[in-house]
Formats: sequence, C-alpha cells, structure tokens
Amino acid sequence: MRIAIFGRPGGGKSTLAQQIAAELGLPLHLLDALQFASGGARQADEPFERLHAALLEAPHWVIEGFGTLRAFERLVAAAELLIWVERPLALHYWWVTKRLLKSPWAPPVGWPRRSPMLRSTWSSYRYLLRGERFWTPALKARLQALEPAQRFRLIRHQADVRALLRELAPVAA
Repeated sequence: MRIAIFGRPGGGKSTLAQQIAAELGLPLHLLDALQFASGGARQADEPFERLHAALLEAPHWVIEGFGTLRAFERLVAAAELLIWVERPLALHYWWVTKRLLKSPWAPPVGWPRRSPMLRSTWSSYRYLLRGERFWTPALKARLQALEPAQRFRLIRHQADVRALLRELAPVAA
C-alpha cells in the first residue's frame, strides 16, 4: 500500500504518519527530513527530486509532507490513499506554537537535527497565512475526484483519525 499524508504545518501529519506506518508495518518517509539538512539548510531540488522519485518506485510506503510542487504532484499520482490533514486553522497555529515551546525537551517528529526552531516556526506561521492560495477547495475537489482509483480521506478532527485507523485495521491484519 502507498499512503501519502499532506496538509498545512502543525496539523499532526508526522505523528499520524508514524502511527499508520507502525500499525501497517510500512516504511515511513518524512519529506522534511529528506529536503532539509541538519541545521535546517534546504537541500538542492534536483538531488531531492531524484531521491523522492526513487521512494515512489517502492511498492509500499507512507510518505508525509509536501516537498516541491513537482514532488507533490508525483506523490499524488503514485499514492493509493491520499490523506489531507486539515484541522481547524486555530489548532494548526496552536500546534505550531506548542511544537516550538516543547522543542528544547522534545525535538519535533521527523525534523532534521538542530533545526532552527524559531526561524522554522515563523516560516510555518507565514505558510499558514498564505496556505489559502494552495490548499484550496478546488484542489480538494480535484483530489476527491480521483476516487475510486485512489482513495481520499480528509482529517479534520481526532474522530476522523480514529475512523481512518479502523478503516486501515484489516490491512494490518
């Protein structure tokens, strides 16, 4: 099974990806860890794109993140299950802030070592503000229209997470 998890910052995508990968016994790939080096420096697009393309060739995976626009388009095309994490916007802001506050004691899941937390937090806030330009109802409709060839699930609340995990439970068995 090939599962893609994406959405705005601070929605719990990495945590959900870890949970799904563990329950299904699938390899997990967190794109931020591939796209950014230790210390937060962004890798060049070309090597990242090659690595990403190689990951997509595997028969089974959970891939979390966005990467580049080209990588996202390829991810969507290759996945069997698309999971869009779209919590209420205030919750995204709170979880980005909470991640910053916890970072001295608990590094964020899937982030490169020594990530510049303050700079990354401001970047997440800016992305949340501008996210309406990309994470649009039209994009959601386009992804939903891929069904039944590709399943699409929208995660807004914890009840959605529980329902998704119940849906995936037979796959794990």
